Amino acid sequence: MGAGGRRANTPVPVLTVVTRGSSEELEILFRMAYAVRHSVRQSGASPLRGEIVAMGAAGSPTEELDRIAEAQVFSCLEEEGVDWDVLSEEAGFVKRGGSRLLVVDPVDGSHNALRGFPMSTVSLALGRSTLGDIDVGVIHNLDNGVTHWAERKHGAFRDGHRLHTRTWEPRTELFCVNLGRHSTPRAARLAERGRRVRSLGCASLELAMVAQGSADAYFFENDNEGRNLRVTDIAAAYLVVREAGGGISDTTQQPLETFPLSLDQRTSVFAWGDPSFARHAVSEGYL
Repeated sequence: MGAGGRRANTPVPVLTVVTRGSSEELEILFRMAYAVRHSVRQSGASPLRGEIVAMGAAGSPTEELDRIAEAQVFSCLEEEGVDWDVLSEEAGFVKRGGSRLLVVDPVDGSHNALRGFPMSTVSLALGRSTLGDIDVGVIHNLDNGVTHWAERKHGAFRDGHRLHTRTWEPRTELFCVNLGRHSTPRAARLAERGRRVRSLGCASLELAMVAQGSADAYFFENDNEGRNLRVTDIAAAYLVVREAGGGISDTTQQPLETFPLSLDQRTSVFAWGDPSFARHAVSEGYL
C-alpha cells in the first residue's frame, strides 16, 4: 500500500477538464476520448497491459493496452449510434457503412505509457479520404486529461482556450525533434540550432505543443521510410496545428494536404508555428 492507503500500482486520479464542443461530432469525439482515457487508466494495475496480443494492421505489434483502448473506441461508436468507418493503427480499415472516416490512434506514445513516462494521447480525427479534408480533430492526453481540438475554419483550442502559435524569436527556439538511432543527420542538425530541444516520443502531443506556442517547430525524419509516421499519428494534430496558425509539410517541404487516410504510406513531418521560421530553416540549410 502506498501513502494514504492507496495501492502502489493503482493510477492516481487526475482531474479531467470536461469541455464542450460546437458540434455534435465534436461532442462525440470528446466522450470517446474520455472513455478511452478511463479504460487506459483502469488497466494501469494489470501486469498484462504490455503483453503483445496481436500484430496490428499497420505491421506493428499490438499490446494489450492498445487493444483495450481500441475496443473502447468501437464500443463508443456503438453506444453513440454513429456509422462512421474507422481507420485504426491496430484494426486497420473497418467498413461500418458511413460516409465519414474516423482516423484513430488509440494510444499514441504507447511505449511511453507502458514505461510510466507521462506522455501519451488518444488521437481522433474525422474526415473522408485525405489529410486536407479532416474536419474535426481531438488529441486527449491520457495522463493529465488536457484536450486539444480543432474544427475546420473554427480555430484550435486547449481545454476551451483559443490556441495561437508562437511568433519566432531568433536564438530562443524550442524544438521538438525525433531523436534516436534511426533519426537522420538532418534531425540532429536542426536540434543543434535550437536553444532547447525536446524529444517526447508522442507525435500528436509534440505537434500540439507547436499549436499552443510552447514549441517553435516539430521535426520527424527517420533513416528508413518504413519507420516514419503513419496518418493515424498525425491526422488530428494536422488540423490542430493549421487552425492555430501554423504549417505542416513533410521534411522536403512537400504539402501533406493530399496525403491519403490509409495505412499504406508513411511520411516525415516538419511543422512550424511561424512561417518566417520555416523560411529561415530552409534558407539556412537546416533542412
